[in-house]
Amino acid sequence: MARLTPPAIVILGPGALATARRIQTRYAGCQVHALQGRVEADVSYTELGAHLCDLYARGTPIVALCAAGIVIRCVAPLLSNKGVEPPVLAVAEDGSAVVPLLGGLAGVNVMAREIAAALAVSPAITTSGELRFGTCVLNPPDGYALADIAQGKRFVSDLLAGESTRIEGEAPWLDAAQLPRSDSARLAIRVTPRAWDGRDDELVIHPRSVVAAVTVPGARVGAGAGASGSGSASAGAGSPSATNADHGANSSSDSQTGSGARVAALVREALDAHGLAPLSLAALLAPSEHMADPALADAAASLNVPLRFAQPRPEDGEPPSNLLHAALRVPYQTLHDDANARVALALAALAIDPDTIGRTRGRLTVIGLGPGSADLMVPAARTALNEATDILGYETYVKMAGPLRADQHVHGTDNREEMQRAHHAFELASTGRSVVMVSSGDPGVFAMAAAVLEALEEGGSKNADWRAVQLAIVPGVSAAMATAAQAGAPLGHDFCMLSLSDNLKPWTIIEKRLRHAAEADLVMAFYNPISRARPWQLDKALDIVREYRAAATKVVLGRDIGRPGSTLRTITLGELRSSDVDMRTMVIVGSSTTRGFANGIDGGEWVYTPRWYE
Repeated sequence: MARLTPPAIVILGPGALATARRIQTRYAGCQVHALQGRVEADVSYTELGAHLCDLYARGTPIVALCAAGIVIRCVAPLLSNKGVEPPVLAVAEDGSAVVPLLGGLAGVNVMAREIAAALAVSPAITTSGELRFGTCVLNPPDGYALADIAQGKRFVSDLLAGESTRIEGEAPWLDAAQLPRSDSARLAIRVTPRAWDGRDDELVIHPRSVVAAVTVPGARVGAGAGASGSGSASAGAGSPSATNADHGANSSSDSQTGSGARVAALVREALDAHGLAPLSLAALLAPSEHMADPALADAAASLNVPLRFAQPRPEDGEPPSNLLHAALRVPYQTLHDDANARVALALAALAIDPDTIGRTRGRLTVIGLGPGSADLMVPAARTALNEATDILGYETYVKMAGPLRADQHVHGTDNREEMQRAHHAFELASTGRSVVMVSSGDPGVFAMAAAVLEALEEGGSKNADWRAVQLAIVPGVSAAMATAAQAGAPLGHDFCMLSLSDNLKPWTIIEKRLRHAAEADLVMAFYNPISRARPWQLDKALDIVREYRAAATKVVLGRDIGRPGSTLRTITLGELRSSDVDMRTMVIVGSSTTRGFANGIDGGEWVYTPRWYE
């Protein structure tokens, strides 16, 4: 069974770190989670029970390097449905034991064997059926789905009680299994796309061998972001109204979800008309010009299958069967080819890999890594990185985004090549790839999100493939927010963020904004405060600020916050000198109300700006 999420390797102390790193090499994209303050790892947590429960609830596979009893007690309150639980394993700190605990239907025993092989030990597998037969018949491989888990449990129980079985259909993964077989057996393992009829003497496994091609001739297909030259961030947004000739529906005011529901209903009706199980569906296929139609995405999500696209040629015939001719690379039988129904079904002899069907809609996700520490990266950014085929960004930031898989393509560039990088990202995504653009901090704060939207506004008006790209921007923790959090709450009232770099705007504009912000008594966060090319600008900026702020005004200096070797200082505006600052320093200048008090730790203080004025 495919694991959509890399496992989380959870440790309690430094004694488990070496074993955790050995396991980590087996799973690209996974991270080591460690108890905060006890050991440095990729992700820190403060309380084991809450952390394990959070991982479990999100469906993240868990490899916990601690006693099995600890793990069991932590996640016990969440145990309910065996069919949806992620793999959970306990591993001895020294790697001497690997114990699968939960997730038998999600491949936990497969993981146990993989980890045990990496540690050169034998896994402690206790699943009766797997020990007896050498395989878990209730966990078929990719491309196959079990019809009914409850019936499957009864079937395996009967086999363990001494019954034999026969196998009907193509099940090559069972060839090496030590199943008790007999051609005259009462029980049968039946591999078929046909719907299960409820018989309790059959274990039905559906090969995902059916593709549904759909056309929506009455829909107003969403043009995607930038279609009108507006540069909207909602790439792919539109207002489709999928007409349904069979049911008389033709309303452009229906919701996107409703349109998707009607498309999904048409597909289900077509499957039912031919006695095919919904679980036998491998993919939903649609015309490429409808790529940005959210109704199709809704329909695919409702059917729980990938959405693929094809561009038919004249020789491919009439829709919707022409989509099948254009996209499928395996022999198949066409079913339900009806212009009124607007659904054509292709039935292949074996399971179909969705990646071989047509092409997918490309994605471009712009993420912020946060200030540098892995535990300050938002989960959505890590998910985007895990799912990416291509990762672009300034080389330093791309390295910070790791660990990455060996099969991911990394395109590191110089920090000054923003527009070229944005164009390259759209070119890759428009071919169906899943692309991530990496920024530090928050991508919308002096970073790549604006460059990506500018590129889309300019290039999208000329390139329909760019407009069809699914664009998303994932926020991150900005340097100002990270520094402020370490210091206390200096941004607790109105504030502004200003870049002192004049690479993209004239210094006269910077001076004007500084003067207005200082006069308005806003707390100010300075990005790009100083560099070798402009060593004088910070002093000039401070001269302006000092015209409006008292010398005793609190100033917070955060250097490399969230990264190794970070430093945090609190001084006054009167004490501040440009020699205290470099390009990697965040400068936060307080307002007239910003104050501080001793925090009792190494002579430091908490700095905050009250939410009120006297």
